[in-house]
Amino acid sequence: MHTLPQLLDMVSQFARENPFPAAPAELYEPCDYILTLGGKRLRPAILLMGYELFLDDPQPALPAAWAVELFHNFSLMHDDIMDAAPLRRGQPTVHTRWNTTTGILSGDVMLIFAYRQLVRLNKISLIETFNRVATEVCEGQQMDVNFETRDDVSLPEYIRMIELKTAVLLGGALEMGALAADASLEAAQLLYDFGRLAGIAFQIQDDLLDTYGDPEKFGKQVGGDILQNKKTFLVIETLKVASEEDCSALHDWMQTTTADPTEKVAGVRAIFDRNNIPQLVAAEQNRFQQQAFACLDAVPVPEIRKTVLRKMMEDLLVREF
Repeated sequence: MHTLPQLLDMVSQFARENPFPAAPAELYEPCDYILTLGGKRLRPAILLMGYELFLDDPQPALPAAWAVELFHNFSLMHDDIMDAAPLRRGQPTVHTRWNTTTGILSGDVMLIFAYRQLVRLNKISLIETFNRVATEVCEGQQMDVNFETRDDVSLPEYIRMIELKTAVLLGGALEMGALAADASLEAAQLLYDFGRLAGIAFQIQDDLLDTYGDPEKFGKQVGGDILQNKKTFLVIETLKVASEEDCSALHDWMQTTTADPTEKVAGVRAIFDRNNIPQLVAAEQNRFQQQAFACLDAVPVPEIRKTVLRKMMEDLLVREF
């Protein structure tokens, strides 16, 4: 079994051995650029962990792992355009550094190169899983866009959105790792569910940390979601359980763009606190987390083979940033 740093080294080495072409530079330089912006590359490492549950040497699965990383960064490149985001991991986004046309076209070619890597394994089940997950990520992004203009988003709808937009790619990476190792469909499904449920728990925790995290550990402004009037898990839960007075106050804060940022964050947090929202959200996060690890427990391989994957996911789900 390999450690997470060892798997990440394998992914980096594979990337160096499979570069984009040099020309046309206007097309491929943005691809190289977004891949060097400091992403953790956890998704390809997770795919290799899924493979190593069943077979010892993950080298044969590296093309599939890199395909997942290419798809992830393709989606980020296009998401940044949709969000008109100026920065990605503290650096200018591709469409900001170049232009929107470049961002679209370079993203497109990254997706094509993802398929070029994937077909190297010659497994139709991998392509089918990849297609399903990629489609769901797009559906989740569209739901997120739709929610921006809706005031009636329900909690099940929000959970479905984060499941599609974020969680299915984690689950899909694990499923693809299992399929690449010729694991049973039942084992691959359990791993998919593990990653999917853990991904939902991760995103719920991220919503909580955005409002209640330690700013020195969180690495960005606490309360950013509040200032952007985002309909997070906390907001939707509050609108479900709070009094009419608190719901009205929360609506007022979310429609306010001129208030002092500190005052606005404090005002919304006070509403959350009065309604025990941090405790309710933490309990929901824990529920998904427990369901996730129950799926991992059920994967029919020796427990020792699950050690690296279990430790990495526990670290992701018990964090302060």
